[in-house]
Amino acid sequence: MSSQDNSENLPSEQDPEHGSVERARDPFADPGLPPHRPRVQDIDEAAARRSERVVAGLFMLSMVATVGFIASFVIFPIDKIVYIFPFGHVSALNFSLGLTLGVALFCIGAGAVHWARTLMADEEMSDDRHEIAAPPEVREKVMQDWADGVRESGFGRRKLIRNTMYGALAMVPLAGVVLLRDLGTLPEDKLRKTMWAKGKALINMNTNEPLRPEDVAVGSLTFAKPEGLEEDQHDFQTQIAKAALMIVRLQPENIKDKRELEWSHQGIVAFSKICTHVGCPISLYEQQTHHVLCPCHQSTFDLSDGARVIFGPAGHALPQLRIGVNSEGYLEALGDFEEPVGPAFWERG
Repeated sequence: MSSQDNSENLPSEQDPEHGSVERARDPFADPGLPPHRPRVQDIDEAAARRSERVVAGLFMLSMVATVGFIASFVIFPIDKIVYIFPFGHVSALNFSLGLTLGVALFCIGAGAVHWARTLMADEEMSDDRHEIAAPPEVREKVMQDWADGVRESGFGRRKLIRNTMYGALAMVPLAGVVLLRDLGTLPEDKLRKTMWAKGKALINMNTNEPLRPEDVAVGSLTFAKPEGLEEDQHDFQTQIAKAALMIVRLQPENIKDKRELEWSHQGIVAFSKICTHVGCPISLYEQQTHHVLCPCHQSTFDLSDGARVIFGPAGHALPQLRIGVNSEGYLEALGDFEEPVGPAFWERG
């Protein structure tokens, strides 16, 4: 580096009396604000009105999208699948909810940004920092600046923008209200009923064939489903989650519960496979003790004594299905479960 370059960083002059040093230039000097350039909306009222209509249109589009969000819950069933390029096969309900809610929120944001950039005052102002505990005159100035900002934004004068913004902001929360619909099933009797009914044959889950009493050996564990329920049905998982059945054959003299014995056929008993704790499928059977064990949290039920709980967090016994034999010699249900299957809920009877 040359001596000339180094001289730029050296003191320019020194006061011999006080020994103070004055720098040649201030590297942190305030550059100031660039000159303000008016926008076309500032000088042309027709352009300002066009921008006003654009902002109002965005707010109204947001309202329409919110209505579409609510309508989607009514129009599309939860299991409807559609093909939409380039997303492929998607849920019609989820896609419509996401699209309409996204448009509603985007239009509010885009309208607010367009309003600020085209119609609100854009002249930059600088103000000195002050302590948090501002003196009365500063508070008065802040309030005056607020009033000036409201006036310059045209919030009071441009009623079309103001009213449509109010409408969009008022309607968007309705989407959240509608979302409450998805928090759970409506208080109907869907959790109390399964596909089991009088005359429904017990179908072996492994062979997909009807079960005869001789197919169930003493000490064996067999899983069954209702007649007419197939895996390719759109609601198979929903129905099997309530109707899954486990079948065990005991010696009649080993059945301790009187009702269990009455609802059985030649020692064959049928109980819900769904654990009454959190709904896990029960699959572990102890032949010697007649106990079944839930693999999730080790709830244990005694199938020789009404499937009552003998260990674990489950709150109540497994529901039993009353069974018999039809004219063709196949095991059949004599009705539905008399109590809801699976975990307890607020209206369990």
